Amino acid sequence: MKTREEAICSNGAISASSRKIEEGEEFLLAAPVPSLFPELIPSTVSSLVSDCLLPSTKSGATQVIKVYNEDNTSRAVEVPTDITARDICQLFVLKNHCIDDHSWTLFEHLTHLSIERIIEDHESVMEVLSGWAMDTDSRLYFRKNYAKYEFFNKPLDFFPDHMVSISSETNGMMNHSQLIQTFLNSSTCPEIHGHLHAKEQGRKSWKKFYFVLRRSGLYFSNKGTSKEPRHLQFIAEFSDGDVYTLLSARKIHGAPTDYGFCVKSTKRGSPRDLKLLCADDEQTRTCWVTAMRLFKYGMQLYQNFIQPHQKQKTPMRSISENSLVAMDFSGHKSRVIENPSEALSVAVEEGLSWRRKSCHRLSSHGSPSTSQGPMSNMALHMAQPWFHSKLSRDEAHRLITQQGLIDGVFLLRDSQSNPNTFVLSLCHTQRIKHFQILPVDEEGELFYSLDDGHTRFADLIQLVEFYQLNRGVLPCKLKHHCARITL
Repeated sequence: MKTREEAICSNGAISASSRKIEEGEEFLLAAPVPSLFPELIPSTVSSLVSDCLLPSTKSGATQVIKVYNEDNTSRAVEVPTDITARDICQLFVLKNHCIDDHSWTLFEHLTHLSIERIIEDHESVMEVLSGWAMDTDSRLYFRKNYAKYEFFNKPLDFFPDHMVSISSETNGMMNHSQLIQTFLNSSTCPEIHGHLHAKEQGRKSWKKFYFVLRRSGLYFSNKGTSKEPRHLQFIAEFSDGDVYTLLSARKIHGAPTDYGFCVKSTKRGSPRDLKLLCADDEQTRTCWVTAMRLFKYGMQLYQNFIQPHQKQKTPMRSISENSLVAMDFSGHKSRVIENPSEALSVAVEEGLSWRRKSCHRLSSHGSPSTSQGPMSNMALHMAQPWFHSKLSRDEAHRLITQQGLIDGVFLLRDSQSNPNTFVLSLCHTQRIKHFQILPVDEEGELFYSLDDGHTRFADLIQLVEFYQLNRGVLPCKLKHHCARITL
């Protein structure tokens, strides 16, 4: 039997045991770091330990688990029994040489119920597995989720004014810091309220009720929108339950919309034990699900959010970097380019020259794109992580939804309806929009454009780089690309 240290080293993982935060427990930060809410940080977060320098544990037991990715390929790994979801993500980030942007997430997917949820970074993976029935198809999925902690950055986007009530001395509009504090501070009593569809117990029909979410649990009113105690009926609480999203709310559960979610007890896993709910739109569902996560885990979620940033070190610029200057070597003598406009022009030309040479090399080695002619400058886009080739509109919608409905999540794909053109699929205000990228022929030279030729690009890489810096005709800048990996 391998020790915990040997198991982690053999898999290239970085792991550390994590302990649960008990209600009311006090904490002290290990080191001063920039914080959105300094008055709410009372604790030291147990940090990941690198280079396999792990503390000894009571048990050196290991277990083999299987993890899936979006295309349902899987990989089995041997891990310590006290490993957390964050440790699993770190393991696969290292194994697959991914960029660790802290968006990689482990999901619990219960196929027989058609539901899934985020496994929070601090959660014990083995505790999650222990709740699975032997005769069900339950899986762990590893993929990006840019929206996992986005509510800490932009809480006002997640909690609309008309759905939130605060029982405090705060009057008028709150800023984003104050809003999050009300959820993290146990002395305040935030409340989420609004209409939801609920599936009636033992029936196929759904009925609309007025719901109220408080720290004590989820309630619905049996008399209109009344919040009087005698009219509120208890539905669920979260100490022994988790909130899941419904993957096919209409098809599987007969819901009136596709924006379904449910509360599932950790002790009971049959379909009749699920508290099935359905919202009228994505923003409403996101508000309820996010609030339930915050009520269940509270400060622990904020600790999960800031922990990776505490580990980051500020990169040091070298003296040579600070003294770099643009040079012109085209003449008999080299010269320093002092004009910023000229330096930028030279840099752009160098970049285009590099692309042309790279495309020529790809073409000579049988690039998937057309090898010669005006399309040869498109060869490079095939290798970009944001390009997903023959992805359908529905598949693009599903992939972006899985990886987080926040502003700027995007991908590029081949157009299914118009050959030789491409489509940019982009998320904005929790809605996915599709923009056709059309070819523009000018004097035998081919360009690509999103705005009928007003802004033209020699290849898709130029197009993506431009709209990452400029919104242009788009509703927002391109920020997070959807990525698929092979485990």
